[in-house]
Amino acid sequence: MPSAGTASRRAAQLAALLSMLALLVAQLVGALLPDAPLLVSSSAAALALDLLLQHRDPGLVAVLGKIRFDVMVRQLQRDMLILLGLLRLGGDDAPRDYAPVVAGLVLFYGAHLACQVTAILVRRSRTLPFLTRNIDTTGLRLTSAPPRLLARQHSRRLLRFAVPATAGMLTSAATGEEFWAVAGVSAALACALGGTAYLAGWLRPGNRPVDEARALEWLDRWLADYRPTMGMYFSGGTTSAYQANMWLSTMGALDGSPLIVLRERFMMQKIEATDVPVLCIPKVVHLMALEKSTLKMMLHPANSGKTSQVLRMPSIKHAFVNHGESDKLSSCNPYAKAYDEVWVAGPAARERYQLADIGVEDKDVVEVGRPQLAPIEPAGGGAPTGPYLTVLYAPTWEGWDGNPGNTSVILAGENIVRALLADPGVRVLYKPHPMTGSVDPRAGRADQRVQALIRRAAAERSGPRPGPEAAAELARRTAELDRLTTCHFRDSADEVERMLLQSTPDKGRAETVEAATAAWEAAYWASLPEWEHQVVTEARPSLYGCFNRSDLLISDVSSVVSDYLISEKPYAVANTSGLTEEDFRAAFPTVGAATILTPGAEGVPALLAAVRDPALDHLAAARAELKVRLLGPADPPSLTRFNAAALALAAKSDERRARMEARASEIPAPRLASAEESETAQGG
Repeated sequence: MPSAGTASRRAAQLAALLSMLALLVAQLVGALLPDAPLLVSSSAAALALDLLLQHRDPGLVAVLGKIRFDVMVRQLQRDMLILLGLLRLGGDDAPRDYAPVVAGLVLFYGAHLACQVTAILVRRSRTLPFLTRNIDTTGLRLTSAPPRLLARQHSRRLLRFAVPATAGMLTSAATGEEFWAVAGVSAALACALGGTAYLAGWLRPGNRPVDEARALEWLDRWLADYRPTMGMYFSGGTTSAYQANMWLSTMGALDGSPLIVLRERFMMQKIEATDVPVLCIPKVVHLMALEKSTLKMMLHPANSGKTSQVLRMPSIKHAFVNHGESDKLSSCNPYAKAYDEVWVAGPAARERYQLADIGVEDKDVVEVGRPQLAPIEPAGGGAPTGPYLTVLYAPTWEGWDGNPGNTSVILAGENIVRALLADPGVRVLYKPHPMTGSVDPRAGRADQRVQALIRRAAAERSGPRPGPEAAAELARRTAELDRLTTCHFRDSADEVERMLLQSTPDKGRAETVEAATAAWEAAYWASLPEWEHQVVTEARPSLYGCFNRSDLLISDVSSVVSDYLISEKPYAVANTSGLTEEDFRAAFPTVGAATILTPGAEGVPALLAAVRDPALDHLAAARAELKVRLLGPADPPSLTRFNAAALALAAKSDERRARMEARASEIPAPRLASAEESETAQGG
């Protein structure tokens, strides 16, 4: 069942479509009668509606284009009806009087098509076979992009350039003077011709980037100069960038020359701020440039259909690091056996792969910990201080397999939140998975109901709030962090202009961003009253930031609980799988130190009591033990182990290359026949 917002949007689209048809009929009637007031009012209203839809509802405009009722058809039809009205209003002399108008309209539409052809040529000339970030692009001849109206918005361009023509003809219809029509059409023609000539300037050699062949030559030279050793490969959908972003700090801390390789062009602006060079290579034929480079090993935080395209390079070793570890089937995907090594956090994941029996050999599993968990603060020990107990409810998403036990938000979310809100000493932080509702609409609807519950409860509470200086400090920190992490582009900026602007970063930017992020999070929490419930759906504050503010986590079987264990704080897991608690604990080792909640959330009061009173917390020792099983030992630090694993895998790549070179040297080169032997062979 569609949501209220979707229903109202569809109703507005239907109203706009019916209005468009009604105005078309009114134009036709006004032209045929002829009735100047009806023709002028209906034509002007139709043009205004078209201009409005271009800005407010491009989705409806796209649908109309699919049924061959696009902007050009509508504008041409509108102009023809106005012209018909002029001819009928003008009498017998109209063909002679309005001949320049007809000729001008023909030339105007011809100029519009010429501008469109020019725009296509400009876009093609500015589409490079790869994209870059944090890389000096000198040598590619990058320039700023042409105005978006001319280069990419042909529908808006036609409507805006046609306004003088339509207005002039309507003025002639109202006054009976053909001068206005001629002047209006002339102005529209001048706009179209001028726009085409201006846009064509980007086709001049000096304004055009290098062609594909020279761009690929430049890429080979850059790879030879930079000499990358360790890379991260990522391909995914629009909502999956978080899977790569969680590894950015780790990539930047590795010994060697790191490189991030992407496959989708849109992903370039979804990767968060990093000092590591980023290279997007959409086509597999161009991806082979990596095989000729010094790249020794690549990390893979996710499986995708395009992963196989890079795995075919034998000169590069590949390690699957995943974007999180849990007991879900996705953490033991059979695809993992395609990699040279599988890197896991601790012994539990190693055991998980062996029990799954999917072809991953134990010798290929490497325990490296979870280096990105360093920002998570450990439990302070003792009972939580402060008047409020902060509980973080962070359910995962529904997943691809349709298992009702994947997420608790559908069956248990509202019950859990109601039980928490019933305790006046509890403050709720709700941070749902960013992909919630992307597969099962029920999860999306349940998520909205949970958010409504929390916001309603927050509105019913009252208490002291931080002063205006806290909000001012947050605004200052936000502006500073945005300046460091966001590259501001003009509306007209295209991929080439973004490459030009996102060149080599300032030295030490990563450390500056890290400090600014910490300062922002401190300012964010300081700006909120400690009693107020919060719904956190933006990327900021981070999940780990919410971890540090919470005294208790309630989640599902997911990597969230594994990561939270590093703090050794109490956590609970909702069992919506239909299994008994005993079977649930046996099936999912990560819940071994958790309080298990039923879909009805009856155990929430006892859980809260155990968090408030450490004497009632009988799972503290189990959490400490499970933390080591899931995440590995604290010493040496995870980043140290991770870096050592990366260097070891890179060394294996070097060893293979040495073996291949040795074999090549042992194979004798083919001997070329002498001229005498060739003549003998030909004579025979």
